[in-house]
Amino acid sequence: MDLTGKVAVVTGAGRGLGLAYASALAGRGAAVVVNDADAVAAKDAAAAVVAAGGRAVDEPGAVGTADVADALVDRAVREFGRLDVMVTNAGVLRDRVLWKMTDEDFDTVVGVHLRGTFTCVRAAVLRFREQGDGGRVVVVGSPAGQRGNFGQTNYSAAKAGIVGMVRTWALECAKAGITVNAVVPVAATGMTKTIPAFAEHVAAWEERGEPLPRRLRQAEGFGTPEDAAGLVAFLASDAAAGITGQAVGVGGDKLSLWSHPEEVAVAYHEGGWDPDAIAAAWRTSVGREPSTYGIPAPQAPEEGPA
Repeated sequence: MDLTGKVAVVTGAGRGLGLAYASALAGRGAAVVVNDADAVAAKDAAAAVVAAGGRAVDEPGAVGTADVADALVDRAVREFGRLDVMVTNAGVLRDRVLWKMTDEDFDTVVGVHLRGTFTCVRAAVLRFREQGDGGRVVVVGSPAGQRGNFGQTNYSAAKAGIVGMVRTWALECAKAGITVNAVVPVAATGMTKTIPAFAEHVAAWEERGEPLPRRLRQAEGFGTPEDAAGLVAFLASDAAAGITGQAVGVGGDKLSLWSHPEEVAVAYHEGGWDPDAIAAAWRTSVGREPSTYGIPAPQAPEEGPA
């Protein structure tokens, strides 16, 4: 999977998944612009990529504004002559249940995830269209956006919106040879470290280098950031030229394809549906098997692979 000659921007790449993505792209030959809101983290991450034999520069800034998005694209072109790949990974959390979530909590998360993805992808696509030879957009979703998650109104909404934009952008960008896909990773990061079922194992991996249990890697599809990075490198490559509009899950030993929303049950009533007709038909027609919601709780050890 040779990415030599390609140039990528990775947002939120100072640590965790973003750093793993940047490292994987550089390791396959791409030049990378490393972005993070933390300027020191961005600089250190770019230096780590270079120390490993890759090409990288840091361009700090909190994503969300058009100015930051434009600066990232401009830096790629100025340093490396072009742009081929935009990976939007930057994110923050402000978890609270609905009745305790403030306007600021909501706006901060939506601003970074949803608006940050929009502005960065818009800037990248403008450059791709100017270059005239296609491009790769890889955005980052979450199981919370696919299923919903307790205490994450803002995050779930933003991640669901990101995958909704993927489907629209895949349509709009197809003629220009630009593919647009979402990755839906599950990995040991600062975010997942707060989940009680994972916390002990993430700490053991971080602090003592202990491998994550097979049960987590398979039953939960939960792995390291590096486990998720191969998917980003693949979607950035020429081998993925025919793949667009998809949400692809990855984590541990698991690779998956998420479905798009579709009608799963249909009923008809001549003359239309009044409330009484809906009530009479609900349990025996469209409401017979309601859709599930929420991320399933992690399995107990005895319920998954050893």
